Amino acid sequence: MHPNTDPNDEEYVMPCAEAMLAGTLALMTGHAQSACARQRILMAKKIRSNLYFLGQNPDLTPNFRTVVQRMHLHWDALVNATEPPPATVLGTENHLLPETRLWHAAASQVH
Repeated sequence: MHPNTDPNDEEYVMPCAEAMLAGTLALMTGHAQSACARQRILMAKKIRSNLYFLGQNPDLTPNFRTVVQRMHLHWDALVNATEPPPATVLGTENHLLPETRLWHAAASQVH
């Protein structure tokens, strides 16, 4: 440890891949402890994303990347199983089309 480093300081300097892995593990802990379904889905999506990018990171060994890529597949299946279909969320099957998305409040809602 550096002589001027406070052992209680929670700021760490680490390589990018290690920082992403640490953040992903923290998210996994939060996911396991959260009782809120919405928070769990959002955390699962971020975990899935982080695992994808870790699985592509050239700074990690090929074997480690393989493990992370397999974990990504499991989290991808978990997210897809828990997320309602888009049509259920917005009540229309065409909500993804650019012409159906509003970039401003509708005139009737402004009054």
